[in-house]
Amino acid sequence: MMTRLLIPALLALVAAGPAQACYADYRAKMDNPLRLHYGVIDLPDDACSIPAATPLIAQRLAAGGWQLLQVVSVFDETGLAARRADAGEYYLRF
Repeated sequence: MMTRLLIPALLALVAAGPAQACYADYRAKMDNPLRLHYGVIDLPDDACSIPAATPLIAQRLAAGGWQLLQVVSVFDETGLAARRADAGEYYLRF
């Protein structure tokens, strides 16, 4: 019985393939005094578009006192290395 349930579940996982990593780069600010930063953030798969990522990023940044200005783009892990130096301390911080 357990085997009959386990095999279809395993086949579904194999058919789905590996999870695709999703990231976004963004611009944010903090007032008094004005501070700006550019960052890169890790996103869940269901937020891998600018419209879906925007409220999630805004919420994470707000917890640290930052205000989201713009989600620049969303991308997979192939875009991480090119953005690491520009993001500096805000690389995958939030």
